[in-house]
Amino acid sequence: MSSAAITRLIVGVSLGLTVVVVLIAVLLRPVDAPIRDAELTPSATPAPRWAEPAPLPPSAATPTRAGVAGLVDPAWVAAVAADSGIPERVLAAYAGAAIAKHAERPDCVLGWNTLAGIGWVESRHGSHGGASVADDGTVSPPIIGVALDGVSTALIADTDRGVIDGDAEFDRAVGPLQFIPGSWANWYIDASGDGVADPHNIDDAALAAANYLCRAVPTLGDEASWRAGIASYNAEGVYLDAVATAAARYAAAAD
Repeated sequence: MSSAAITRLIVGVSLGLTVVVVLIAVLLRPVDAPIRDAELTPSATPAPRWAEPAPLPPSAATPTRAGVAGLVDPAWVAAVAADSGIPERVLAAYAGAAIAKHAERPDCVLGWNTLAGIGWVESRHGSHGGASVADDGTVSPPIIGVALDGVSTALIADTDRGVIDGDAEFDRAVGPLQFIPGSWANWYIDASGDGVADPHNIDDAALAAANYLCRAVPTLGDEASWRAGIASYNAEGVYLDAVATAAARYAAAAD
């Protein structure tokens, strides 16, 4: 895929690019994920403060499939999946999103390992609750978070009439990267090439997250900026530590 084609894919987001930074931080953060277990519990071993971006994955000589997942060298995907434990189809989405974002915004320095760290903490790479990721990138059954009813979460009244999250009273985070409907309305994108922008598709969710992070901060290439970017996604300190730990582990596995 040419650089121009990659750029067209990335800038296909039709809403939200004029949203002010304050609104991004408040509205677009997936506030509550379904994962709240030992991965988010402080351990005796100090978590890394951040995860340095892993080297950009090698691109496929020719795209192996439509969308971002086809941008990455399949041999690299197979090798790193074996070493990291990330399913190949999911890893291809993270890596392809990083390649696509680098083509448009190399200054953002978004590592695929950061997307993988978020994906692990949010949904165990699309496997939470017995879900799985199909070859087309669709996660099934859909991963739906708890109601954001203000009881033990932020209070976010329904914004989508239940179309995305099945709840017409309160919003719920959805998909492998846990976008709330208001977030998805601003950052939705078709990154799988099937003509549909779907938060339950790992390709679409990965590139939407990449676009969001690179808009939230100018770069993810240093500790302070990385932490600010992840905090814009979810500001809980234990969340930042969990993502940093997972992302650093994945980068090390790919060395």
